[in-house]
Amino acid sequence: MTFQARPEQGHFITFEGGEGVGKSTQLARLAEHLRDCGLEVATTREPGGTPKAEKLRRFLLSGRAAPLGALAEAVLFSAARADHVETLIAPVLKRGGWVLCDRFADSTRAYQGAQGGVDARTLALLERAAVGDTRPDLTIILDLPAREGLARAAARRNSGEALDRFERETPAFHEALRQAFLDIAESEPERCCVIDAARSVDDVARAVRAIVHDRFLAHAAQAAQ
Repeated sequence: MTFQARPEQGHFITFEGGEGVGKSTQLARLAEHLRDCGLEVATTREPGGTPKAEKLRRFLLSGRAAPLGALAEAVLFSAARADHVETLIAPVLKRGGWVLCDRFADSTRAYQGAQGGVDARTLALLERAAVGDTRPDLTIILDLPAREGLARAAARRNSGEALDRFERETPAFHEALRQAFLDIAESEPERCCVIDAARSVDDVARAVRAIVHDRFLAHAAQAAQ
């Protein structure tokens, strides 16, 4: 079914989860589906998404910020996020488009908060400053045991490609990170949906589409009739 989005139909969907769970793949699959529905869709990622934020991405993922500590990393992620929201995300949503983002503020909560030890109140202040009212309408959390996710990530890595700052962490770190995302989903069930990423790519894509359709597209399709 094809229909044209009206301004009030723009939505912000984020994909979260550990390494190797398939966020980029599922984001691309959903974007293709939504475009087939006649919707404007912007795809992006964090850290990154804008020229300034991409520079911070390279610095952060290189590990050069790690010696400064988790709080400093959180501040840098938030700085990148503020530019990302102002420059790309908010303008697309304002004109009624959809934004699909590979990671957002939940990753800072999980990596620098649950795993890095940064106080939740501090992260909440940084998040409020960076995003304001531009918050996800839906967050898809792709869940996979850490060792399986790391194995997938290793299999797709180009020969000789260096591990990034977080891929170098231990399996125990990544399993605890997995639990941090599940805890976020449990604390905000109205926003977050957890999908078993151990299923096939096609099965996961169908599950994602079903959630998005039930949450947003069914009502929009009825309104367009």
